[in-house]
Amino acid sequence: MNGTPMRFARNSEIYGEEEAAEHLYQVTSGAVRTYRILEDGRRQIGAFYLSGDIFGFEAGDTYIASAEAICESQVLMVRRSALMIRAIHEKDLARQLWNATALELRRSQDHVMLLISSAEQRVMGFLRDMARRAPKNAAIELPMSRQDIADYLGLTIETVSRTFTQLEQKGIISLPTSRRVELRDHILFHDFTRNLG
Repeated sequence: MNGTPMRFARNSEIYGEEEAAEHLYQVTSGAVRTYRILEDGRRQIGAFYLSGDIFGFEAGDTYIASAEAICESQVLMVRRSALMIRAIHEKDLARQLWNATALELRRSQDHVMLLISSAEQRVMGFLRDMARRAPKNAAIELPMSRQDIADYLGLTIETVSRTFTQLEQKGIISLPTSRRVELRDHILFHDFTRNLG
């Protein structure tokens, strides 16, 4: 996407819930989370976006969630109406937008399925998704905090931390730092997550 580059400091808002959905965004560096505040005051994170991901797709005229930079991030901002006009004439752009929309739908469906799983399955499913999005054979570098992960998985931070520890004790992962996860046993990891989708 060609757009206006914008920088956002850690925890800065990119757009707010119910604001006019006039733009699409692509992460060029850093990471972004989308979230809603529930009636009881809890935060539910809907998605994480990493470098290359496009976000801001909406069926209506307003954003249904807020978007924030997780860490210092740069995004490209593109006016939605201009992009749609270009897509009419540029087949490659139309295909890219279709693929990005389909990927967003798939991630949303996968997230719903995770939320009805056990705590261990939720954490493993999250790690599997992060491993898919990381460079091949690289450790998973998590830009998000344990609280972010908890708010994404619908768990408490204590449950997330305990589950990470249990997975490490089982030899499935190692945790050199709180943000770096290494898959110790790829076969065990994939066997464990095969029935998650």
